[in-house]
Amino acid sequence: MDPNSTKPPAHGQWTTGLYDCFEDRSNCCFTCFCPCVVFGRIAEIADKGTISSNKACLLYSALGTIHWAWLFGATYRTKLRALFSLPEEPHSDCFLHSCCCVCSFTQEYRELQNRGFDPAIGWEANVEKWKREGLEPPITEQRMNR
Repeated sequence: MDPNSTKPPAHGQWTTGLYDCFEDRSNCCFTCFCPCVVFGRIAEIADKGTISSNKACLLYSALGTIHWAWLFGATYRTKLRALFSLPEEPHSDCFLHSCCCVCSFTQEYRELQNRGFDPAIGWEANVEKWKREGLEPPITEQRMNR
């Protein structure tokens, strides 16, 4: 995505490709060495703050010890895609997280950044920032109608 663009990202389309890891080299390197931390940040935003980044990070690490972290990562990629109606491409979420979780995490993190989030500060701090700046959140709580 062009950083100088004022046009919002298109709903239903990824803003970057899966293999554009080096668009943000620091994020790519951090993800290589600390994937559980990056996952925690993504999960907190995808769950709209119902799970903390620390708790998600610990769960991801624990599941990694029994080789099931990829499934947890895939679950949150699916949640993220649902928030923005993103296509499941170029492969299934499970395949991406079992074979290339670093590429997947960096794409998901960039996607959140390109859509107005700062995953590093968490859900609540993002909400406060938007309120302070008088902005509408990129995603809102969906309420049940009766």
